[in-house]
Amino acid sequence: MNDHLQEIFQTLRKNKLRTTLTGLSVSWGIFILIVLLGAGNGLKNGVMSNFGSRAVNRINISTGTTSMPYNGLKSGRNLQLSIPQLEIVENDIEESRLISPRVNTNKPITYGAEYNNYTIKGVVPDFFHIEGIIIHPNNGRFINQLDLKNTNKVIVLDKKIVETLFKNKSPLGEYVKISNVMFKVIGINSKTEKWEGASAYIPLTTAQGIFKPDNKFSQITFTVDGLETKEENDKFDETLRNILGRSLSFNPEDKQALWIENSQAEYIESQKIFGGITIFVSIIGILTLIAGIVGVSNIMLVSVKERTREIGIRKAIGAPPASILKTIILESLIITAIFGYIGMILGIGLTELMNVVMEQSGNGVQGSDGEMQMTIFKNPTINTGYAIFATVVLIISGVIAGYLPARKAVKIKPIEAMRQE
Repeated sequence: MNDHLQEIFQTLRKNKLRTTLTGLSVSWGIFILIVLLGAGNGLKNGVMSNFGSRAVNRINISTGTTSMPYNGLKSGRNLQLSIPQLEIVENDIEESRLISPRVNTNKPITYGAEYNNYTIKGVVPDFFHIEGIIIHPNNGRFINQLDLKNTNKVIVLDKKIVETLFKNKSPLGEYVKISNVMFKVIGINSKTEKWEGASAYIPLTTAQGIFKPDNKFSQITFTVDGLETKEENDKFDETLRNILGRSLSFNPEDKQALWIENSQAEYIESQKIFGGITIFVSIIGILTLIAGIVGVSNIMLVSVKERTREIGIRKAIGAPPASILKTIILESLIITAIFGYIGMILGIGLTELMNVVMEQSGNGVQGSDGEMQMTIFKNPTINTGYAIFATVVLIISGVIAGYLPARKAVKIKPIEAMRQE
């Protein structure tokens, strides 16, 4: 075996150009495949991360101003959600699960000499799971049912608000002022929104008592089950619009009267888009891999043809065909394995480098205004298994590429082989 390896490496050293061309075909195929798959993954990871940790099966409804007359009622009416619409979502919408009516307002929050304007959200406990609020063990708690029942003046602050108002001090147990009303801080939300400003959360009943004495809601947010396709979501949106249209007396075709934000439908559409991107990138990668295989095959074909005379001499002095085949196959195996590994390492290295550069350049981190920026590209790396699989495919292809012309060459009679130039 050592003699075979020595002979192979001597042959490779003697034919540096041929070896390099064969190796480049292998390395380039693997490298391009890994980079393409990494880019597709990066795009998918970036966009999907913008859904955040909130429930992807989330529906958010809010009202606007009617733009069409309905049943004798004029256009231009301001609609508002209230208890009847909440009961419809709870009782008449079979797909609904977690439900949180919401009261939104923008007010200054003051602590000592520090203050700033923030969104105040009056919510119920289910909002914690719907929006993916994150409260670490030492950072207090979220709104509970007792807070709602007793209309407690308690508040949960986003981490950004804590950093601005409290600097390096813990806010838990401290009091902040909103509209001359004091609220006790009971929790810190560590989740940072990527498209919204910092928010504070208070019990819904407390928010209604202070900011919405008419018991109206700004929004109703809820999760749904059983909507797996775009068609099902479109039908659901239409049904929801029709039911609420009857309840609020507006034309269901009036898009300005009711706004429905269906995260489930957006998620399904995104999955479809990225499924198509993955297929497209995979096809391009496979074609590139095939090009590498063809390159290896052609070069091995030329290599064996150049050595036909050598093969004839070996056969003439008694070398068995199996021994000649073994040498050529081993040569092909070594070239494809070494250069395939190099291509794999370079491809993985480039995707990892791209990931590090994007993290350091601030892609998807806080912007100049202190808020999170939306990400379109994130973690462009691939599963190492794909890279290894592609490398193994090329190695096997290289072996086959070396075997077929070598098998043909060893069948030639020694005298004919020695006549080859």
